[in-house]
Amino acid sequence: MFEDLFYERLAKLRLEKGISAREMSLALGQSAGYINKIENRKSLPSLNGFFYICEYLGISPKEFFDEENTNPKLIQDITNELKKFNNEQLTSIFTLLKNVN
Repeated sequence: MFEDLFYERLAKLRLEKGISAREMSLALGQSAGYINKIENRKSLPSLNGFFYICEYLGISPKEFFDEENTNPKLIQDITNELKKFNNEQLTSIFTLLKNVN
């Protein structure tokens, strides 16, 4: 069950980044079929391999497994920008978000 989440999440995040499995594999310094084998449930990466995958995707391991976070890279980028605002600006943005929802 947990492995299914891993396989599906990897494919989803890779596709959202708009890259092929081959391109990602080669960028990680692996054989051309590395990511394809993982997504087709033929293997799992080592722990170091998993960390490299997360680094490549620009997300943390926690974000990788957060299924409710449908776009972890964008959320991370937004959070980084929000850190630049003062309390008054953050309160205004929060109020705006509440009104949009």
